[in-house]
Amino acid sequence: MFRNVVVCSILAASSLCLSLFPASSAHADEKVSVRLRWLPQAQFAGYYVALAKGFYKANGLDVTINPGGPNINVETLVSSGADTFGVGGGAEAQLFARDKGLPLVAIGMMLQQSPHVFVAKSDSGIKTLSDLKGKKVSTWFTGAQYTLYAMLASQKLEPTDAKVVPQAASMSPFIDGQIDVATATRYNELVTLNENGVKNLTVFKPSDFGVVSQADSIITSEKFLQAHRDQATAFLSATLQGWKYAFEHRDEAVDIVMASAPGANRAHQAAMLDQYATLAAAGKDGKGDIGEIDMGVAGQIQTRLATYKALQKPVDLSKAFDTKVWQGVPVSNKSL
Repeated sequence: MFRNVVVCSILAASSLCLSLFPASSAHADEKVSVRLRWLPQAQFAGYYVALAKGFYKANGLDVTINPGGPNINVETLVSSGADTFGVGGGAEAQLFARDKGLPLVAIGMMLQQSPHVFVAKSDSGIKTLSDLKGKKVSTWFTGAQYTLYAMLASQKLEPTDAKVVPQAASMSPFIDGQIDVATATRYNELVTLNENGVKNLTVFKPSDFGVVSQADSIITSEKFLQAHRDQATAFLSATLQGWKYAFEHRDEAVDIVMASAPGANRAHQAAMLDQYATLAAAGKDGKGDIGEIDMGVAGQIQTRLATYKALQKPVDLSKAFDTKVWQGVPVSNKSL
């Protein structure tokens, strides 16, 4: 009799506990955040699509997308734990961060080629890269300058052979003729120039001169990756699924982006997404896989940065880049 009373008491207590703590709470979605490099735009369509279509939720994640801006440093926020994930500047930015001691790990790379190009007006007389000698060239001193230096070196030119200056926030100095050659991203500034009627351009692409790169890294902290590898894989999987959906349903993807950026120009966003899709699927194997980290490219970039003394010491690439997370993503989510 006593045994039955004890069993009943235990069952009653269990029922009470279950009523106080609903079963659903044991399976609550993990709250994480992702910090973008800039304000909402089609450059980040995959993240907004993954959220809107429920891909993050299906992977057990409750994701908050935090916009970036001119005074926001993604690498600092992610390394401090203020944000769980971030869209970093790419392989160069990742190496710079590790060189500074920031405990960041790149788990994916969205752009398989450098988004940067260098443009000159067709009537400027600049037809070849060698023509940059003595010309005023503007670029962003966030790593793009080393891409430029490597391109010049391919033509046996030194960085000082061109008059390299910091690039303004807009393309106006180039449009007005104050700058001979300007830097542009293929998915943004180059689109803007075309929209403003500046279409007769000579465009120099890094890849045409053997200069490789990867950009728009997906990063997290060492601490989070070590403790929550499954969640990192789930985040990357859902994100790449979002990008795949965005590339395959571009009008809908732009609609989703516009909901977070109602003041944006729709035509510009659509053109941005088209260019982004081209760069994202430009991997070395031609299979159209998205998000893959190319360790060979990472090594070449480190060598390039070391050539210009941009790093204090060699970075341990095995700690800066983790390819196993991408390998854990289902093929269906990362192949176009």
